Amino acid sequence: MIRTALLATTLLASPALAGEIWVTNEKDDTVSVISTETLEVIQTYPTGERPRGITFSKDYSVLYICASDSNAVQVMDPDTGEILHDLPSGEDPEQFVLHPNDRHLYIANEDDAITTVVDTETRRVIAQIDVGIEPEGMAVSPDGTIAITTSETTNMAHWIDTETQELFANTLVDSRPRHAEFVAGGTQLWVSSEIGGTITVFNVADQSEIAKIDFNVQGVHPDRVQPVGFELTADEKTAFVALGPSNHIAAVNTETFEVEDYILVGRRVWHMDFNGDKTQLFTTNGVSGDVTVIDVASRTPIKTIKVGRFPWGAAYRPTE
Repeated sequence: MIRTALLATTLLASPALAGEIWVTNEKDDTVSVISTETLEVIQTYPTGERPRGITFSKDYSVLYICASDSNAVQVMDPDTGEILHDLPSGEDPEQFVLHPNDRHLYIANEDDAITTVVDTETRRVIAQIDVGIEPEGMAVSPDGTIAITTSETTNMAHWIDTETQELFANTLVDSRPRHAEFVAGGTQLWVSSEIGGTITVFNVADQSEIAKIDFNVQGVHPDRVQPVGFELTADEKTAFVALGPSNHIAAVNTETFEVEDYILVGRRVWHMDFNGDKTQLFTTNGVSGDVTVIDVASRTPIKTIKVGRFPWGAAYRPTE
């Protein structure tokens, strides 16, 4: 009862900024739009086949969607839901990342073992970089000098010089890497390994391994604890990690690399994003076809929102 009252007080004292969470639904070929004020789905738009990766331009005027089975990156007007045009993407685009220049998209092509770089203004491919087998995760450093591709079968993070568009390093990680993020002002790279059940932390300066984070959810078999997507709080002191079919999110202390909490969410949690002031976290739960809303301060689920079938990616857009 005390915890419930505390949570209610916290929510009332910290009104969320107006905005939306956009969610790709793999099986429905749609995106669902959730209001961060009402915590309800307010719109659903059709997309190409099997939408997965999703991100906005820096000014939020266009939305990029990886339509994997359509072999295209689609560009949508988020105000109308209209598909404006497709970008060339290579075969089976799964995840991508937008360079800080707001122009170049780095796209992982799972079937072709390449990373494709597309200029969103000219709508042309400017580079294709050979990487490992089944590339998926993509990241770019805050200063824009390094891009990362993770390859699921080769079990590597591939380090790309964004000026030359060439590899300059390859680092081994545990089995089936899925997601990568630059952390601590770009001085660290974190890579999640789904089957290996870990996150590997690298020193960006020399690509050396700093730490390895393990997960152990009580009452869940280790084979079901599969880290995939993750996001960091505004102060970067906590990383929230989706643990796949374990149906939990882990809260990791980024200084000690220790897991502080496990939070129960929907079935097979994939990815997530925060609302505008990062007081709430929205997780995409593939098998249960819903989104769990977590109060970040108390690390407590506060609502489940039904979306389409097999929600995968999530991206925030402010509306004021």
